[in-house]
Amino acid sequence: MPPKFGTSGLRGLVTDLTETLVAEYTRAFLTACPHGGAVHVGQDLRASSPQIAAAVIGAVRGMGLTAVDHGAVPTPALALASMGAGQAAVMVTGSHIPADRNGLKFYLPEGEIAKSDEVAIGAALGSGSDPADLGDYMRADGALAAYVARYVTAFGTVALNGLRIGVYEHSSVARDVLAEALAQMGATVVRLARAETFVPVDTEAVDADTRAMLKSWCADHALDALVSTDGDADRPMLVDARGTLVPGDVLGPLTAQSLGAEVICTPVSSNTLVDHLGFTSVIRTKIGSPYVIAAMEETGGKVIGYEANGGFLLGFDAQGPAGALAPLMTRDCLLPIVAPLAMARAKGVALADLVSDLPPRFTAADRIAGIPTDASKAFIAELTNDTTARAAFFNGRAAETGTDLTDGLRVSFADGSVIHLRPSGNAPEFRCYAEAESAERAEALMRETLAAVGDRLR
Repeated sequence: MPPKFGTSGLRGLVTDLTETLVAEYTRAFLTACPHGGAVHVGQDLRASSPQIAAAVIGAVRGMGLTAVDHGAVPTPALALASMGAGQAAVMVTGSHIPADRNGLKFYLPEGEIAKSDEVAIGAALGSGSDPADLGDYMRADGALAAYVARYVTAFGTVALNGLRIGVYEHSSVARDVLAEALAQMGATVVRLARAETFVPVDTEAVDADTRAMLKSWCADHALDALVSTDGDADRPMLVDARGTLVPGDVLGPLTAQSLGAEVICTPVSSNTLVDHLGFTSVIRTKIGSPYVIAAMEETGGKVIGYEANGGFLLGFDAQGPAGALAPLMTRDCLLPIVAPLAMARAKGVALADLVSDLPPRFTAADRIAGIPTDASKAFIAELTNDTTARAAFFNGRAAETGTDLTDGLRVSFADGSVIHLRPSGNAPEFRCYAEAESAERAEALMRETLAAVGDRLR
């Protein structure tokens, strides 16, 4: 399958992301979109990323623009730097998907590109031309310090005092900056499992072996919490002292509460507990940060956005415990890690107790890899359009009470459970989300459903 835009940028096999193709997409981006005269370029820690980043930088300079090379840097830190300078950015990353794949994320001077920008980029392919003179090249090294300072300033140097926090480093591009930020806010940091090769970590679908490993680390190292991110650090992972993963669509509402947000924009797949927390309004979107951002921009006010994977977007000038926190309209991993931990410490309770006070709604999500997108779409279309086929597939469940077609097929049942099916927007994967009154029931529903899907599509 050739590289294409999904829910989070251009993705494809490394073998397909040739220097020529990467240069063509970079030129198309700069032809179709505003850039402010320079492009900031970052990369994750995949083995293929330096070569792809070099192709991006070459194309930027070939267009007569300045290339600002940040090297290996978290996506939100790159976005913070480029938006602060009023200039465009390109992040080389495949996020959480396997190392044989990679991709590009494009940023306008004001933030992430929209779906309309993706269309414009596609239309501009092949139209960019090289000028006679090469643009300048600059090496930048201040983005990481600025990213850490953003949160230390807002939360203060004692926000996490007394907490012993593990950092699962793996191959996250934020592994050093995450440890530094937590330490500057007062935590004792225990660094774990640094990897020399790329480890794909999907914070929205953590496998059983990884969950068991995280739980054992919490016990073995007497941790109050354990944190990590996906490969490019726009999605958080937060585990409580018992080794229980706190889902991203729980971190989102907790972070929103801590910042005094009033309006929530979140995809249709997110936990419905947010609807019962007293926010002024909750707006549901299709899955993908461009859709969340579009809803945030349309709404305005004290608005935030988050996804089920935990990526958090701040849309207003907020106030932290120690200082101001400016908007950052791109998915961030650090804010939804720090805010719940600081809130729990300020209240004198454990993170698990903070979570247990929320409405008892639980979600589980996972995917089947290796399912062609066309096959996934055809199967979901069959269930959507044929009530008999849908009844047969969900045989044994409670009575169906409603369907939502915002993004894929989301079915609600009389016992309060929900099953949501959709093809991945980034890879040949079939995703399933389940929601129920207990974590065990949600997990069981999700596993049963994916097994049934596997029987049909494999």
